[in-house]
Amino acid sequence: MYAARSAAWARSAELAAGEGPRAVRLIDAADQARLAGLPHRARELLASAGCEGPHGAVRGAAQLVSGQLALQDGPVADAREVLLLAAESLASTDPHRALAARLAAVEASWAMGDAAACVEALDETLARPGGVAARPGHIPARPENTPAPPEPDRRLAAYRAGMSAVLHGRPDAGRRPLREVVSGAGEAGVLDGPEALLRAGGAALVVGDLTAACRANSRALAAARARGPYILVARALERLAYGELRAGRHARARAHAEDGLRTALGAGQRNLAAHHHAILALVASVEGCHEGVAEHADAAERVAAPHGLAQAATLSQWARARADLARGRLPEAAARLGPLVGAGPRRGHFAVRMLAVPCFVEAAFRTGQAEAARSAVAEFARWAGQGADPQAPAQLARCRALLSDPEECEALFAAALDRHDEVAGDFERGRTQLLYGSWLRRRRRPGEARGRLRDALVSFERGGALGWATQARAELRATGDGGPGEPAGQLTLLTPQQLRIARCVAEGATNREVALRLSVSPRTVDHHLRNVFATLGVRSRVELSRLVDRAEKTAAHP
Repeated sequence: MYAARSAAWARSAELAAGEGPRAVRLIDAADQARLAGLPHRARELLASAGCEGPHGAVRGAAQLVSGQLALQDGPVADAREVLLLAAESLASTDPHRALAARLAAVEASWAMGDAAACVEALDETLARPGGVAARPGHIPARPENTPAPPEPDRRLAAYRAGMSAVLHGRPDAGRRPLREVVSGAGEAGVLDGPEALLRAGGAALVVGDLTAACRANSRALAAARARGPYILVARALERLAYGELRAGRHARARAHAEDGLRTALGAGQRNLAAHHHAILALVASVEGCHEGVAEHADAAERVAAPHGLAQAATLSQWARARADLARGRLPEAAARLGPLVGAGPRRGHFAVRMLAVPCFVEAAFRTGQAEAARSAVAEFARWAGQGADPQAPAQLARCRALLSDPEECEALFAAALDRHDEVAGDFERGRTQLLYGSWLRRRRRPGEARGRLRDALVSFERGGALGWATQARAELRATGDGGPGEPAGQLTLLTPQQLRIARCVAEGATNREVALRLSVSPRTVDHHLRNVFATLGVRSRVELSRLVDRAEKTAAHP
């Protein structure tokens, strides 16, 4: 649909009388090509428009499309400046498009990790309230021939006011309008476009309602696929994958991120592709696939560094650090996480800092950096009190347990587990059980430690956190219990993911069945299975089944 509209506007430009009307139609053709996921065609049409003339409206419209293209694939700081120029050029003649430019500048500022720049752009939208965002992603071609759009709808105004309050450090003031945005997205009889639904999903994340965030982003995805524009499909998938990741549903997050990565690359949205790579790196850090962490983090950082994508860069570094934690590489994890959780320039993204604090506290405390850990916990406690993350209260109790005296430690671990019972998420509960069990073992209470560590192992295996399951098994061995499912013989040479696949194949599952069972792609199964064959020196599935059977019997009856 959008590609056809672009072609129609381009043909109309050929018939236009005068350079002004021709430029306007070419700019609209470029915008439609952008929405269709054809960035190269959009840039060609913009170049043909010749928009450097004296007319501010025409120049501003071209700058708006150019800035939106740069936001998809280019340095986001440059995109922000172009978008702000567009807003200034359009302010007096077309406040409707000027608002769209400022909202896009907010998005660019967020990707940069510049909270002050977000505040500046948001406050400007509040100071100049004339107009609402157009139909999903689109700006009308010739506003001078149409009446001015109405005053902003209350949910868009609430979103802008709420986000501004939060970024100004007044989360309590921002929570009420943001909840209005979230609840409005589910109003009966309201057919929201994907952009409005994405705003609702973002608002839900800020107020800590992960269920509402995933619901709104799922609806945004359905709306973008049904009605367009195509470029919002990858963005909706990224928001949905991130929401599922925050909710601890890692297999779902991976499925959405893999789909989003393909979609973003197909539409020339390399900046969004970097975000999908970062999410996949975080999922791999849970699943114990260290090769996957490195592969996706490298891919994210190759784009994030030159394009200034602070959020993608922060997420990928957090993934690397979490993989280090899973492997017991505590100094490396602490060194990676220290810069991410600190405030100020050249630090982590402001919206990710607090999420990484529990990992930093664990790594810092266990490497003798107790004061740095306590400082981070103090700030984390204030943030957790804002209700921005349902997992935060349990994580806070866990962090305090690590830093407390022995007399208080056990009560804090118990409090953390009580908090975990109030929210979903096997992975975080498993991490608390693992640390609690380790503490009990060091206190020479092996019987109690085994119960906690077995619970941790079950949580990790149920959530697919195979690398962390390996840690739980090692702790169980230290208590004198080898734990269930411990690999033996040549199977100890396999990574956790390879072992899981090998066991499925030994049970007679096809590659496609293994993929469905483990929530991975068939291509991933093929890749790991080839490595399993090479590592174990087998040449067929039959040989692999026999080897696994012998090893399992040996483990059961040593």
